[in-house]
Amino acid sequence: MNAAVLPPPSPRAAGEPAVEIHGLWTVFGSGAKSFAVHEDLDLTIERGEVLTLVGGSGTGKTVLLRQMLGLQTPTRGTVTVLGEPAARLGRKGAAARVGMLFQQGALFSAFSVLDNIAFPLRELHALPDELIRETALLKLRMVGLKAEVADRMPADLSGGMIKRVALARAIAMDPPLLMLDESTAGLDPQGSDEFCDLLREVHRELGLTVVMVTHDLDTLFALSTRVAVLAEKKVIVTGPPAEVVEFDHPFIRTFFLGERGRRALAPLQDEGTPPPAKAPALPSREAS
Repeated sequence: MNAAVLPPPSPRAAGEPAVEIHGLWTVFGSGAKSFAVHEDLDLTIERGEVLTLVGGSGTGKTVLLRQMLGLQTPTRGTVTVLGEPAARLGRKGAAARVGMLFQQGALFSAFSVLDNIAFPLRELHALPDELIRETALLKLRMVGLKAEVADRMPADLSGGMIKRVALARAIAMDPPLLMLDESTAGLDPQGSDEFCDLLREVHRELGLTVVMVTHDLDTLFALSTRVAVLAEKKVIVTGPPAEVVEFDHPFIRTFFLGERGRRALAPLQDEGTPPPAKAPALPSREAS
């Protein structure tokens, strides 16, 4: 099945795409025990958009992020990031091009908040300490934390603060591309909403391209310019969230059109988007 491509909600940024993936295969194992996660997968991510990857368990969402970061080499196909092969991102200076926010923050437990944020800057071995400190404090303020937090250790931070420090580290070198892996996982509803507001603000202020993996529908609808759905070992559809939910596929009906999905869609419907068709009811146990 070829991916259905729905029209974008607004004009896209001029110039080459931020990410281009063509004919990608990801195969694990060898011989009779080998299995493919991706087969002939194609995906283009335009500059300036927020694209969310969704798919069922085992569809290779995080694997795809790792391939965009150059941390994993596909079995076949090409992954081009900011005009260069993704494999080059693993070399020195990658943090200046791509920032990564991991699910649990992945802060260095033995480093202070300031040293965590400053880490990619110090890896350059080219900036004076005072400039590094000033830049780290600026990023700390940009994510809504006060300067007195700088000397704290990760163990002394709340879950929401860890996410903010991790974001500050990810944008320390003003990369044009930011990748998020379950960025709101583990946060309560209020904390999740606040972090979405922060991501929206950072995206706007820095003009970032954002690639996000999330299972949280509230986060998806709050932030996404487009959604790419992984199923059948490839991207089956891309488009604005309100249009992707109309694409007829079992995963989309299950993921988007159940009670949780319809609740998350409600704000879009209030803005005039027609409600999607109701998901078919599952058979009762008595009927099985």
